[in-house]
Amino acid sequence: MLETTKKMFEKSMKEGYAIGAFNVNNMEIIQAIVDAASEAKSPVILQASSSAIKYARINYLIKMVNAAVEEHPEVPIAIHLDHGSDFETAKMCIDNGFTSVMIDGSKYDFEKNIELTKKVVDYAHKYEVTVEAELGKLAGIEDDVNVDASDAMYTDPQQAEEFIQRTGCDSLAIAIGTSHGAYKFKGEAKLRFDILKEIKQKIPHTPIVLHGASTVIPELVEMCNKYGGDIPGAKGVPDEILKEASKSGVSKINVDTDLRLAMTAGIRKIFAEEPNAFDPRKYLTPARDLIKQTVKHKMIDVFGSSNKI
Repeated sequence: MLETTKKMFEKSMKEGYAIGAFNVNNMEIIQAIVDAASEAKSPVILQASSSAIKYARINYLIKMVNAAVEEHPEVPIAIHLDHGSDFETAKMCIDNGFTSVMIDGSKYDFEKNIELTKKVVDYAHKYEVTVEAELGKLAGIEDDVNVDASDAMYTDPQQAEEFIQRTGCDSLAIAIGTSHGAYKFKGEAKLRFDILKEIKQKIPHTPIVLHGASTVIPELVEMCNKYGGDIPGAKGVPDEILKEASKSGVSKINVDTDLRLAMTAGIRKIFAEEPNAFDPRKYLTPARDLIKQTVKHKMIDVFGSSNKI
């Protein structure tokens, strides 16, 4: 069933697990994610960035998601706007059937971020759509997000409390050391769990979100490189750290890079082994299967969201 994130997060906060939010932009990715959720008996959030919506077109996305809901009515599914940059984009998604939207005002100063977020909240709540906002800045490049490492900053727990009170947003994306893209860390991966703990103490009833939290699964990187890719030094957030975050009060963890790696690895393998392959079904089917395996692993072994429906 298609639903907002409200009930999903209430249950996850009560039982101590995170829900995976997986970026989508085509049919195969949506099928793989929802098939995995059905087998893992896990709720799931399908999310699309502005650039993904531009690529796939919003009517196609909504209809594909609704097809997934019809095929797997037992799975709680939310459709979410990822990193909405302005009110108009959020409104477009709400008007077209999204059940959750993110308004990312983190590039603005504190007061302007509050003003923009509150405007989206006021509109969304009229239609019972939930709103995610962001406080703090993650470094890295991914789709429409491009933040230099020198401009990144951790979320201030004191500001987080005021931000929630003044905006009324339903969930909050925080910055505790993750970053966008496939190159998240140069040295040992570390997250500021002390900041997470303090934020949870300040806003105990607000679901917390982690962006830039793909693992950048080494086996997928190796597979891409084995079959002609060139992705040296890619490094993400290890599964064990994400598992700790899931148990420490994080309700939603975004995954994008791992899905792209899985799809690319699956396609590269077919093209390398069968250079005469030209039927899209021939190479998209194994790519879809690899995405499904990746998502199911996250739900069962990392986020702890399996057997929650």
